[in-house]
Amino acid sequence: MVLTMQQQEQLLAASKTEARVEKIVELGQRICAVASPTGQEHERAQFVASLLRERGYQPEIDEIGNVYTRRGQRGNTPLLLVLAHTDTVFPQGTPIKIERDKDILRGPGIGDNSISVAAAISALDLLDELGWETNKDLVFVANVGEEGLGNLRGARAAVERYREQLGAVIALDGRLGSIVNEGVGSKRWRINVDGPGGHSYANFGTPSAIHGLAHIISAIADIKVPETPKITYNIGEIEGGTSINTIAAHASALLDMRSNDPDALNKLSERVQKLIEERAGKGLQASIEVLGERPAGKISREAPLIQLAAEVLRWLGIEPRYYAASTDINIPLSLAIPAVCVGLTQGDHEHTLKEYLKISPIGTGFAQFVRLCLEA
Repeated sequence: MVLTMQQQEQLLAASKTEARVEKIVELGQRICAVASPTGQEHERAQFVASLLRERGYQPEIDEIGNVYTRRGQRGNTPLLLVLAHTDTVFPQGTPIKIERDKDILRGPGIGDNSISVAAAISALDLLDELGWETNKDLVFVANVGEEGLGNLRGARAAVERYREQLGAVIALDGRLGSIVNEGVGSKRWRINVDGPGGHSYANFGTPSAIHGLAHIISAIADIKVPETPKITYNIGEIEGGTSINTIAAHASALLDMRSNDPDALNKLSERVQKLIEERAGKGLQASIEVLGERPAGKISREAPLIQLAAEVLRWLGIEPRYYAASTDINIPLSLAIPAVCVGLTQGDHEHTLKEYLKISPIGTGFAQFVRLCLEA
């Protein structure tokens, strides 16, 4: 539906009431309190499904932990898919302490992405209260696997499930005022180096897997990349060896390569692969284990969905800022399906125990999100 001026005012007023914002904040805290490391989202999926059942919906949890809820029973296509990921970067056992200090809400995972899941559920509440129907059915997915090595498996599954019916995709993630219209692609590898191993004194001269890996890493670090298109690489973890006086028989490293240009990313990966094959040294075997690949994609700022996202922000008095990022919309964008990722509020220190968000902008961000759902 396209909102009239009167309906826009009604939506804004309903979204920004103190009671509405408090409900979203309270719901976000409850969701955040349920641990949900990437790959272990089942408990949070069950909790989100219970919240939806309380509201009269009939959610479905698939085999990987995505929670699907459909609003509208017309069955007409195209439909609108809304994604809000449930996983966090924090490992199982991380203390989840949620604290509120005036306009600040702190907690690991509160902004990325518990508050977004809460807002998506609250959007269903508001639409039901107002009695407004979207022109096409809306499918909300609380999806898994957005963070780390989740490899966007939740978004992949959701898009594949509805691929033939999709008109557009909205992901709720990030900061208010941002419009993500480019998906940064990535390749994530484990570099393995293996050798015979031995005693550091008795077998001195035997090639060490750690030394071979170090040669590879040094060669990768010397790669010069252009400023445009943006290309990055990073060795994030190194493992190997048995003891200080043992020549290592095995060593490994985790490598992340990224670019918003698919061709540039492929060229970098080909170059790195050649270095891995050549630089380990005599007597050592180097191999690559693919851990994940996120496709790149882009939608023009002139596309109707992106124009709408910008218009809605300006309606709220916010000048839009366009970004390239790695989010759930990488999947639909790579398939030429219109998609955008927007944020609900402001915050900082994501992926750390000091993560926080600001409460006061939530009503504005919520109004943005609901209007997008109605008009996309």
